[in-house]
Amino acid sequence: MTTTNEIADKIASEHGLTKVQGKAIVEAVFAAITDAATSGAETSIPGFGKFKVKDTPEREGRNPSTGATIKVAAARKLAFQPAKALKDTLNK
Repeated sequence: MTTTNEIADKIASEHGLTKVQGKAIVEAVFAAITDAATSGAETSIPGFGKFKVKDTPEREGRNPSTGATIKVAAARKLAFQPAKALKDTLNK
């Protein structure tokens, strides 16, 4: 598993920045993606993929322990669709 600190450290070392600067860059990227998702916009990163918000409607579900029918509330979720270049790299 890779953490945000590890990503920040890698960016900092590869570009001659401090760890604090690297972490600020990573957090800024995540904040930009979050802001776009909050407003319902899609974020596209060429060669990596797209982050987009999907609305899921209200539906009926079942409580697994009792079998009772329950309503599952409508929700918004953030979906990621990898770019073809990323898929090709993973499947080499």
